[in-house]
Amino acid sequence: MSARIGPLFHSAFLRRVLWHVRRVGRQVDRRFFLALLAGLAAVVSLAALAVTVVEKDLTLAAFGESFYWGITTVLGQGDASHVTSPFGWVVSWLLALFGVGILATITGALVGFVIDFLLKEGQGMGAAGHRGHIVVCGWNSTARDLIDELRSDEYEARVVVVHEAEKSPVGDDAYFVRGDTTNADDLKRAGIEEAAAAIICPTDASNEADMRSILTVLAIEDLAPKVRTVVEVNNPKHVVHFRRANVDEVLVSSRLAARLLARTAMYPGLSEVVADMVAGGEGAELYCVELPDGYLGVSIDELSARMRHDHQATVLAVSRNGSSFVNPPSDFRLAPGDDAVVLAESLGTLSPLKTAKPRDSDLVIDLDERQPSTQS
Repeated sequence: MSARIGPLFHSAFLRRVLWHVRRVGRQVDRRFFLALLAGLAAVVSLAALAVTVVEKDLTLAAFGESFYWGITTVLGQGDASHVTSPFGWVVSWLLALFGVGILATITGALVGFVIDFLLKEGQGMGAAGHRGHIVVCGWNSTARDLIDELRSDEYEARVVVVHEAEKSPVGDDAYFVRGDTTNADDLKRAGIEEAAAAIICPTDASNEADMRSILTVLAIEDLAPKVRTVVEVNNPKHVVHFRRANVDEVLVSSRLAARLLARTAMYPGLSEVVADMVAGGEGAELYCVELPDGYLGVSIDELSARMRHDHQATVLAVSRNGSSFVNPPSDFRLAPGDDAVVLAESLGTLSPLKTAKPRDSDLVIDLDERQPSTQS
């Protein structure tokens, strides 16, 4: 998900500009510009014919030269020596005056488009234009910390925030789309169809906010079913409803905080260890890496030893078919498609291993209820 600068026509900025061009094009009366072009062609043709009749030979070549002179005169680049009579001078002045009006019209349209572009972008009424980015739907204190975390992470993920507000709550840290997270058009402006993941944050701690989050998940699943959806849930009782909405992962922040507080009360310092593990840019971090074919059939103990020796990484769990096996028994062996959840200093120490791509999975796993299966 690292940011890469591709060709100009693939850049997010150019796609953003083209989106505005199409939007403005649907609002502009094209008949006016067609009439302007037709009038320009008629006036230049008449002027060229008149100059040819008065000053030149009546030939097609002479008319062509006069027509070219008329076009360049309208654009302010005409050859003054092409006409030599008072009649030709008058025609030349009239064309120049007509050209000033046309250039003013075109310049005004361009300036108006630039101003409209800047205003719409500042108000969050534009389109993101990103690909492979993360869309944050909704805004709360968690979303604020989430943006800071994503901006500090070595993946350099591009982030788009969709929120109904007068101005951007994120400043320059992410692209802002003002809109309804349940509205298909607003989600499309956020680039949901080409996003890597969507994170849904409830706007407050109410049950109604959870219901709105469910509607957001349903809208995303309808537009982009392959986009990974992760949701913060207020009420644990609503998890079953999110499960029916086909959400990929759910985080019940109150339950997580309660369990961490209880463990910290019994084991002092545990909260600092967990915070260090999940905080980007601070000490060791969590990664999920793909395991190449050379690891097939390897036991968990051998995997741990190899990861520690080759990459200075500690294996915490194995991910298989959307399920995570935390601290599996010693007879647990790796199967095709397994990923390893490891604790390492950086992606550089894990090279040449690659980070695992998002897979179709169920909800986040409750470590107190999930039991690993074993393979001989």
